[in-house]
Amino acid sequence: MDYHLAQVNIARMRTAPSDPVMSKLVDRIDEMNQLAENSSGFVWRLPGAQATPEALRVLKTYFTPFEPERLFYNMSVWETVEDLKNYVYRTNHIEMLREQQAWMTHFEKPQLALWWISAGATPSIQDSATRLLSLHQNGPTPHAFNFKQLFPRPID
Repeated sequence: MDYHLAQVNIARMRTAPSDPVMSKLVDRIDEMNQLAENSSGFVWRLPGAQATPEALRVLKTYFTPFEPERLFYNMSVWETVEDLKNYVYRTNHIEMLREQQAWMTHFEKPQLALWWISAGATPSIQDSATRLLSLHQNGPTPHAFNFKQLFPRPID
């Protein structure tokens, strides 16, 4: 069986997306999504329209206070860790990381989780909530990890 890398990245925006302060971020979301989709090793991403306040309710106990209108949520699947790293750190996406403090508030719990899934599978928002919580409670494990402590893809 082959495996792909799933990732979730979630953050709390400083203000509502409609606030002019957020325009530099909001104006580039489509560009960043297209950049990801055209990147080597990209497999899938959850369309933003599916990350509704109702769908994000599974994160209610993780993000307190729970303000779904201020949550920035991204989930995608990549062929390898290196493919994801290349997109995150070696494309124009790095500009977004450099400016993230202007748009996002500090959060004590993990905001990024990585895990291996069967090739062809697509993770759910519930899956991502489970992985974030696992990473928070247990630290990096094969179930949920981060860029600082990676785990190899499973061997069947």
